[in-house]
Amino acid sequence: MTAATLSRVPDLRPLHDGSQPKVAIVHDYLTQRGGAERVVLSMSRAFPEATVHTTLYEPDETYPEFRDLDVRVSPLNHVPMLRGDHRIAMPLLPRALKRIDVGDADIVLASSSGWAHGVQAEVPVVVYCHNPPRWLHQAEDYTKGLSLPSRLALKALTPHLRRWDNWAAQRADRYIVNSYTVRERVAGAYGIDAEVVAPPVAFDPDGPQIPVEGIAPGYLLTVGRNRGYKATRVVADAVGSMPHERLVIVGDAPAGIDAHPNVIAVDRVSDAELRWLYANAAALVAVAREDFGLTPPEANSLGVPTLVLRAGGYLDTTIDGVNGLFVDEATPDALVDGIARLRSSTFDPATLRRHAAQFNEASFGEQIREILREVLEGDTARLAA
Repeated sequence: MTAATLSRVPDLRPLHDGSQPKVAIVHDYLTQRGGAERVVLSMSRAFPEATVHTTLYEPDETYPEFRDLDVRVSPLNHVPMLRGDHRIAMPLLPRALKRIDVGDADIVLASSSGWAHGVQAEVPVVVYCHNPPRWLHQAEDYTKGLSLPSRLALKALTPHLRRWDNWAAQRADRYIVNSYTVRERVAGAYGIDAEVVAPPVAFDPDGPQIPVEGIAPGYLLTVGRNRGYKATRVVADAVGSMPHERLVIVGDAPAGIDAHPNVIAVDRVSDAELRWLYANAAALVAVAREDFGLTPPEANSLGVPTLVLRAGGYLDTTIDGVNGLFVDEATPDALVDGIARLRSSTFDPATLRRHAAQFNEASFGEQIREILREVLEGDTARLAA
């Protein structure tokens, strides 16, 4: 999606003095490459004059486009160890968010998967929630793969973090979520009836492609960080038991995949290489319990079908038999069966691309702008009363 396309989205209505409202974007931390970080980039294109505030920022570990933005960090960013693993900073993040200064912004747009909704400001705060914090509300998924000391420390911190988390959510002037699954989670966690705005596929399918050396087309693909809930090992074990198949993992792969000679891991790729990997895959396999999950629409945007878990945000993006297939369990046996069904199915690449096009950046920007307009007008009316 180009900046020119987004420029057609109407501006926010001027303030009483005729000036355009100033927007501050707040995000948890910019220390990784994931769907939430891509959404922040889309927000920054919708509001190109906005400042971006975060607790931790490691430019080499997240998308390079952030280097072109006005990114402002908390004092925690001076500690390299915390930039290397934000989970170590967990007890410190609530206080860091409270101390973020959004300057002379007229409204805050918080991109939150657990922390950013705690930003304190004297102006209205609109929260775009990717998911309530997994370590509090889906701990069984989040703690997979963590050491026993880490699990015990998280358990000890949980009562305090729950109180802070609920307090933070209730302070928002408007609460938005990225999927109907997350809407249910937010209602259960906070009692908030949030509105749904699907995140955009900001990944440009028409951009350049660069082949990844040593990989021939026709493989299965899975994309995601090595977190327990991502279930990357399940995918690797399933494909590892199918000698006639190949799997490419994009992201830090789980330990022990060397036992599967037909599984290849690629730790870091550019967007051009990722486009090539999508375009030359037979299918994307994704069985994490995702809040939304941007990788299936990304794959569809390049005409590639998906095999996904019948759960979470995949229910918002997948129509069984149209742009992909479902499996009912994230187990090797279920995936082996699903891959066999996928290989015997046919999908129309043009249909897949049309399906993905509904999750476009211009529509996302327009919906977010309209919500911010409504909040600003409500705040103006409140102050005038």
